[in-house]
Amino acid sequence: MARGLPVNPELWPDVVRVPGAPVRAAVAEHLVRRAVARLPLRLALPGRAPAGSADPDAPLLRVHRPDAFFARIATSGLVGFGESYMAGEWDSDDLVGVLTVLASQVGSLVPAPLQRLRGAWALRQPSAQRNTVVGARGNISRHYDLSNDLFSLFLDESMTYSAALFPPDGEPADVRSPTGAEPLTVAQHRKIDRLLDLAAVRPGTRLLEIGTGWGELALRAAERGAEVVTVTLSREQRELARLRIREAGYEDRVTVLLRDYRQIRGAYDAVVSVEMVEAVGEEFWPVYFRALERFLAPGGRIALQAITMPHDRLLASRRTFTWIQKYIFPGGLLPSVTAVEQVLARHTGLRIAEDTGFGPHYARTLELWRERFTERAAEVAELGFDETFRRMWTFYLAYSEAGFRSGYLDVRQLLLVRGAAGTL
Repeated sequence: MARGLPVNPELWPDVVRVPGAPVRAAVAEHLVRRAVARLPLRLALPGRAPAGSADPDAPLLRVHRPDAFFARIATSGLVGFGESYMAGEWDSDDLVGVLTVLASQVGSLVPAPLQRLRGAWALRQPSAQRNTVVGARGNISRHYDLSNDLFSLFLDESMTYSAALFPPDGEPADVRSPTGAEPLTVAQHRKIDRLLDLAAVRPGTRLLEIGTGWGELALRAAERGAEVVTVTLSREQRELARLRIREAGYEDRVTVLLRDYRQIRGAYDAVVSVEMVEAVGEEFWPVYFRALERFLAPGGRIALQAITMPHDRLLASRRTFTWIQKYIFPGGLLPSVTAVEQVLARHTGLRIAEDTGFGPHYARTLELWRERFTERAAEVAELGFDETFRRMWTFYLAYSEAGFRSGYLDVRQLLLVRGAAGTL
């Protein structure tokens, strides 16, 4: 393996396995070099001068093993591109910069004739990742049950794993310093409090939270005097959330259940869910939103935070198996706001009453997580995660940050209510 990177074949079989496709690899190299020629990006191959942009400050993608790099792209597209990074076959001193350029041009990287044949060459989503009641539990466990200690290494003290909300004119918070810039924890509380305000959570509110995380939103709601039922599919998260709730003295106000949203009963004044709809799967969006409506007591409100993509990209990629789905969030699919509106109109009596986007704030949040993850790589290794895993997570955090920096991704807080416009 180039650069001496060891890869465990039992843990990472597709990272070890390099496809033998010399003709397709040659075609892929031609397409990549053609794409780079029109992008603010530089490409360096062994023994050759960098190709692409003449700007010396343009991000540089250094390929160490061209045959493997192009063969992976030729056989599995962006999945292969990510696996090649995991294998150490390419690198960059500005990984986010490289990925931001690619994300900003994602719709045109592949020539139009090949785009029209996407169904013939793109990898398909495996049926094993369907988000049935049983499948969803397995999908969630693969990510959130990795280790509470792992997440604690890069999250802030609130253990909040979603976009923070910074001041309009503020700088990115510095989680490494107790002084100076605003702590990330404060920015996370600002996000949580805005969601609770959207849902009108106050003393006596019966609140349902779908997706507990590690319990911070439930704690904030309990501090307001709400009666909270919060559900999760992650055993690791439930264990730590219950401990944090008990230590805070809110066991009498917060109940944490290991339960699928389809198995919840009861009526609630408010429903809140943070970045959980992305794990539902398109097939189950109607089921999910009908369930939200069913939980809602008369006059109740639903506050969602969701990562979204443009609707045209959703239509183009909805059946494609991505690197993120294979390695990070099995069964996941980001909705578009248009798709949410369509599902609500066709399957529920709900409508979007408020919609606020703050994608750049997620880029800041991810940058802080990535910096912490990088700084604490030795501690990640001590937890038993090998170098391939660490490269995978570095790529995931940079890949996500690039999506928000390029504008390809957004994160939105949505208020859903019953009834026609003008009745809020």
